[in-house]
Amino acid sequence: MALWRAYQRALTVHPWKVQVLTAGSLMGLGDIISQQLVEKRGLRGHQTGRTLTMAFLGCGFVGPVVGGWYRVLDRLIPGTAKADALKKMLLDQGGFAPCFLGCFLPLVGALNGLSAQDNWAKLRRDYPDALLTNYYLWPAVQLANFYLVPLHYRLAVVQCVAVIWNSYLSWKAHRL
Repeated sequence: MALWRAYQRALTVHPWKVQVLTAGSLMGLGDIISQQLVEKRGLRGHQTGRTLTMAFLGCGFVGPVVGGWYRVLDRLIPGTAKADALKKMLLDQGGFAPCFLGCFLPLVGALNGLSAQDNWAKLRRDYPDALLTNYYLWPAVQLANFYLVPLHYRLAVVQCVAVIWNSYLSWKAHRL
């Protein structure tokens, strides 16, 4: 509980910084889970640079983009009624999610040194499955998030759920 209260205080004082650092930390954790539990690399086979890349993407891309999106979404559709939450979820999953994945996957590819041609081929191969998998998880999570969670906690809630999603994305993005 003391850790949660400290997090809430930090979030109140420095909301943007804390949200971005939370996203980066949880993206890194997702990669660790991917490498250790999904890919079973073991500690000797763990690619620390890959984990740092994912944490960097969390801080430099995921946190700012998703956090900013939630702010825009709250301005476009103010309110927290069930109908408002449904509209936000539909806009999020119908518009934002496809664009986000379409940017995230090639960004990881570029950071991993893929050529433009290889990155395009990887995106064409992985994007449909990643988007479909997204739709199994995120509509229900986002509906609850937009209905029950105050704006300044949304990114943290999503990133906690996203530890598993980040593990999947890391695996998907790093699978050659």
